[in-house]
Amino acid sequence: MEDVLDSAVGAHFSGLRRDLRRLSSSSSLPSSPSSATCNDASAAAPSGLASPAPRQPFVIVFFSFLFASFFKGVCGGTASGKTTVCDMIIQQLHDHRVVLVNQDSFYRGLTEEESEHVEEYNFDHPDAFDTDQLLECMGKLKSGQSVNIPIYDFKNHRRCSESFRKVNVSDVIILEGILVFHDQRVRDLMDMKIFVDTDADIRLARRIRRDTVERGRDVLSVLEQYGRFVKPAFDDFILPSKKYADVIIPRGGDNHVAIDLIAQHIRTKLGQHDLCKLYPNVCVVQTTFQIRGMHTLIRDREITTPDFVFYSDRLIRLVVEHGLGNLPFTEKQVVTPTGSVYSGVDFCKKLCGVSIVRSGESMENALRACCKGIKIGKILIHRVGDDGQQLIYNKLPSDIAERHVLLMDPVLGTGNSANQAIQLLRSTGVPEDHIMFLNLISAPEGIHCVCKRFPGVKIVTSEIDAGLNEEYRVVPGLGEYGDRYFGTD
Repeated sequence: MEDVLDSAVGAHFSGLRRDLRRLSSSSSLPSSPSSATCNDASAAAPSGLASPAPRQPFVIVFFSFLFASFFKGVCGGTASGKTTVCDMIIQQLHDHRVVLVNQDSFYRGLTEEESEHVEEYNFDHPDAFDTDQLLECMGKLKSGQSVNIPIYDFKNHRRCSESFRKVNVSDVIILEGILVFHDQRVRDLMDMKIFVDTDADIRLARRIRRDTVERGRDVLSVLEQYGRFVKPAFDDFILPSKKYADVIIPRGGDNHVAIDLIAQHIRTKLGQHDLCKLYPNVCVVQTTFQIRGMHTLIRDREITTPDFVFYSDRLIRLVVEHGLGNLPFTEKQVVTPTGSVYSGVDFCKKLCGVSIVRSGESMENALRACCKGIKIGKILIHRVGDDGQQLIYNKLPSDIAERHVLLMDPVLGTGNSANQAIQLLRSTGVPEDHIMFLNLISAPEGIHCVCKRFPGVKIVTSEIDAGLNEEYRVVPGLGEYGDRYFGTD
């Protein structure tokens, strides 16, 4: 065994086959510092704004050496703890659909000749992987398509020809593997790149345990492969690619602080629509499986009216609560029944609601449930054609100019009706930054329309849809909301 380990420190060749004597073209690249670094943890965001195209999932790549991982991309040396880190992040993202894809699934199957000399085959060389197929699968996942991931048999060194792992559309895609940073085409797919950095002795111990227990190999063959192929491949391909990482995690799964920060960053990016970056006053309620499930129910055209009302009311209550959380407050201290002092806050006192008749009236009960005795005004706007509106009725509190106003309409479509209602409030003396527009769904066109004319108005919504169709209806949308809610459709 000592001879095997000693061979790792001498001259070596990291080609696909040892006898090919290929030298890595990247071997001259400088390696990154081994200490924990964070070059720029922010995920890449598309520069374009509103688009009818479906939202792309967040892609992470992990790299670690046993040897790479994170797609999010996760990379690192062999047995560095990539999978452990990935699993811990997935556990923290329990409110989102997360899928883990392993680069190992894309090993090329060995030919009969290669299988006869398997001990001479370098499984840690970039050519050992079918990168083109990996790119094809990841591209489909990013575009919202389900894919079949191959299953590799590590004992026979071939793919299972009749078995595949089906991976469905997800919010977060994590690609983990030892060489996921090597190919620029793969790196370009990633929103975040993570390198898991673990001490070489720990990696070797983990690799011995993994290959002997899970892959049916003996200790001597594992050590021989490590000295001939694994360590040279790490030096030539994996370590140089460390410089591409956005985040480097030392100690792998033991670094709970780093994992918590990464999970929080991903949650922030998932909850931030592109329009929120352009318009800081646009707030989207952070999605959960509960919120997505309720949206699925109320968007279903087959749902009964009682169920539509029930789940709409639940969503409206969440939007109202979120809106109230964005109002100003004052600090306040109270004495508890135990005689202790509690330092808290006092709610905004000067507040009223205004509903745009008639759909907006569906939101009044939720507001009353949250704000006892709140005054509520009404605005009726009669639509004339697709482009013009005519205001025909309004009844507002006499002191509305002194209040913060929660303007309510479940659907923000073109934005024309909202603009006319806001203009009316402005004409009564309500400051622009005292108006908050609450709705269930918004079209990007409507958000642009309102924010460009009234940049001080805050918009709070539970979901931003793809856009408007040729009939100026929000798609996928909710249909005629007022008719569905009040049972007049």
